[in-house]
Amino acid sequence: MEPKPWRDRVHEEEELLAQLNRLVSESATRRAKALRDGVKELGSVAEVARVLGRSWNAVDKALKKHDRKKAPDPDAATTE
Repeated sequence: MEPKPWRDRVHEEEELLAQLNRLVSESATRRAKALRDGVKELGSVAEVARVLGRSWNAVDKALKKHDRKKAPDPDAATTE
């Protein structure tokens, strides 16, 4: 049996990478929601971090990174 041509192999790997990137993004969104729920329940990012055994900075960065990825609210006031 002859191996697949390299172009086909590259195309398959690119599709797999795209799928994995989507999964990572979806997971990060769910994680950020869970972290936000933790902040609501416990009252602060620092308390969530303490309970999880992570640094305050790590939890804060995860939340801020997710906030930057979210699309702007269409009902939000603009400066235009």
